[in-house]
Amino acid sequence: MVNGYKVKEYGQPVKRYCQTLELKNDAELIKEYVKRHSLAEAWPEIREGIRSVGILEMEIYIWGERLFMIVETPLDFDWDTAMAELATLPRQQEWEEYMSIFQQCVSGATSNEKWQMMERMFYLYE
Repeated sequence: MVNGYKVKEYGQPVKRYCQTLELKNDAELIKEYVKRHSLAEAWPEIREGIRSVGILEMEIYIWGERLFMIVETPLDFDWDTAMAELATLPRQQEWEEYMSIFQQCVSGATSNEKWQMMERMFYLYE
C-alpha cells in the first residue's frame, strides 16, 4: 500500500515485537489463510485472548509466503509470561492446530514456537 497504514496512538509509550513465519508455498492455501484471518472468519475468542494477555495491537503483513507480525504492548509487558498464558486460553491450541495446515511448522506447536522473533537492525528515531 503506497499510502501507508495509520498507526494507533495509545497516549503512553509502547514497545514493539516483530516476528516472522513462513506459509506453505501453495497459492490456494495462502488465499484461504488470509481469508481465515479476516474479521468475518477469525475466531472472536482468539482476538479476545490476545487482548487479555496485555497486547494492545497485533498486525500481520504478507509477502508471498512470508508473514511479518508486529505486536505492540505496554512497556511493562513480559513476553514469556504472556505467551505462556495465551497458550492456555480456551480454543488457542485448537486455533494453532487449525492454522498449522497452512504454516511451515511442527504439528502441535504453540504460537510462540511457530513465530520467530526478529531482531531490529536499524531505526531512524534519533
